[in-house]
Amino acid sequence: MISVYGRESVLCAVREELEELRALLEARAETAVSETAADRICARVAAKLEAAAMPSIKPVFNLTGTILHTNLGRALLPAEAVQGISVAATQAVNLEFDLGTGKRDERDRHLESALVRLTGAEKATVVNNNAAALLLVLNTLARNREVIVSRGELIEIGGEFRLPEIMKRAECRLVEVGTTNRTHLRDYAEAIGPRTALIMKVHPSNFQVVGFTKSIDEGELSNLAREHGLPLVCDLGAGALLDLRRWGLPYENTAAAMIEAGVDLVSFSGDKLLGGPQAGIIVGRRELVDRINRNALKRAVRVDKLRVAALDAILRLYSNPERLAERLPVLMHMTRSQSDIRAQAERMLSAIAQVLTGVATVTVERCESQIGSGSLPMDRLSSFAVAIRPAVIRRKAVVRVDALSQAFRALPLPVVGRINDGVLYLDVRCLDDENSFLKQLEYLDLDAGRVRS
Repeated sequence: MISVYGRESVLCAVREELEELRALLEARAETAVSETAADRICARVAAKLEAAAMPSIKPVFNLTGTILHTNLGRALLPAEAVQGISVAATQAVNLEFDLGTGKRDERDRHLESALVRLTGAEKATVVNNNAAALLLVLNTLARNREVIVSRGELIEIGGEFRLPEIMKRAECRLVEVGTTNRTHLRDYAEAIGPRTALIMKVHPSNFQVVGFTKSIDEGELSNLAREHGLPLVCDLGAGALLDLRRWGLPYENTAAAMIEAGVDLVSFSGDKLLGGPQAGIIVGRRELVDRINRNALKRAVRVDKLRVAALDAILRLYSNPERLAERLPVLMHMTRSQSDIRAQAERMLSAIAQVLTGVATVTVERCESQIGSGSLPMDRLSSFAVAIRPAVIRRKAVVRVDALSQAFRALPLPVVGRINDGVLYLDVRCLDDENSFLKQLEYLDLDAGRVRS
């Protein structure tokens, strides 16, 4: 064991195992004495060391029906981005070095020209996520001053991360206008005062207010902001760079549309609809982006070389939108045809049913996928899933549905589905490696979840 795991690791594992054994002996546990054999102790130590040596992050099959699943890592990267990361990780690169002049340069230059071309902005900069982008914008342009936001846009995203809290950390004062469901242009106008730094519009990322509603579009707000010499900032969130309607998908505001409407600064995510690595992208007026880049916080939230390389590769794919759906995984999964999804689910049906014989009934059923991560929160994509219902004998389930789900998650390549109304659904929209999924079904262990009579 020492040759594999090292002396210190083995020593710590042995000490830990002996401490546990002493505790059992002191408690006079009946099994303690039988567990003291040296070979059994060594076996348990070896098992602990093996478990500790395994990577904490492991690949899983995302069969939840949520394409951009925050808990499962959001956007999958295309081969071009992975290759870019590999080069940047294993070789010295010109991250902040101008090969022509031989002098230091900015890392943003690798991304700026593509972002400017795709959005129509004057300049762009990139940080490590969109929350950081928003914090940086507010701290740069509105520190110790007021920011006007509609009450209906005071969002909370995952992990109880709230816009008012970000504004507080950015050391600016929130001025709420309008109501939850209706905000008028006059509400913004009446709130403008000598301490107003900017007007902000935030696109709701994970909810939608419907019914008796009113909001002001970016064009009208832009005119009002210009009249008062104020910048208009838009937190776009989802990060669509192209109009998704060209692929038959619901419309999502694009950064280019915001710039065209007169927004001075737009921030959005890199790992949502854009389909890239985690990043926060800021595009807009040159003078404002230059001020943001001079903020000392910019260095604290900058992106590393791996994300620069990945995002550079992603943005180059956007130069050929006709092939984008073939090459960008998030778009590929969003545009996958229902017939293709159904055919895959039906191919898998018999193999899954066979391993669950007597335990569950297995069918192929229609379902709805969602894009996820706050992108197009009210829109659903028609899909198909393998539906697994625990068998029932004398009004009692043979195996609990949560145990079924746990058994699939315990496979060598964990399978993560979703449970709804006592049924485990495996939505196959995002299943790219069908063979690997099927090959490991023989390892499915349901004994722990069987309900005993």
